[in-house]
Amino acid sequence: MAARSTAPEKRPRFFSQLRTLYTFTQQEFRWLPLLLGAILLAGVGVGILAGFLIPPFAIWAVILWAVTGLLLGVLASLMAMTRMSTKAMYKKLDGMPGAAGHVLSTSLGRNWQGSEMPVGVNPKTQEAVYRAIGRGGVAIVGEGARGRLTRLVNEERSKVQRVASGVPVTVFYVGHGDDEVPIAKLAPAIKALPKKVDRATMAAVIKRIDSVSQGLASLPIPKGVDPTKVRAPRPR
Repeated sequence: MAARSTAPEKRPRFFSQLRTLYTFTQQEFRWLPLLLGAILLAGVGVGILAGFLIPPFAIWAVILWAVTGLLLGVLASLMAMTRMSTKAMYKKLDGMPGAAGHVLSTSLGRNWQGSEMPVGVNPKTQEAVYRAIGRGGVAIVGEGARGRLTRLVNEERSKVQRVASGVPVTVFYVGHGDDEVPIAKLAPAIKALPKKVDRATMAAVIKRIDSVSQGLASLPIPKGVDPTKVRAPRPR
């Protein structure tokens, strides 16, 4: 019998990740090559201009400044592409079941704890309610038709207020209507909540709420976003 290989799985190389990032972003923004090309040319142009304006003037100095401008242009292009890839990711997530859970589990930072699994769900219509707990209290996020979310949101809010009395509870509805938050602005809106809970209280609230949510695993959960297919890859 042949021995099993114990070699660690190789990670994608930098340029492979960069190519994947570019392809992912360019699918949503067809004009991305023009933007990146303009940034590179602008960087070279600024470098050449600096070479002519900064004494002493010499051809070699102009060339060095042009190379410096090119490198700065490459850096600015990578930053621009990363920013555009984030926008592309949110465009793909917008309107997809499970998008709110994906944002809560990946984009809130260390001051919040969220899960991509809903804490309340309507298996027939796929309306779902998600929860995040952090320094700003408890954020309840409703995803789906707002009218059908009322019962789910009220049940979750009552449960939280029962086990974590005094902790602020804020409700967000994902969407593009009045008093709704687009999926791209959900994480910033939650992180902007005033910090009214210290870390010790936050840990206690998480423990209390988790203790009354053990039965959720038996609920039918609708199929939602596959993060591996939507998350924009980032070069390392």
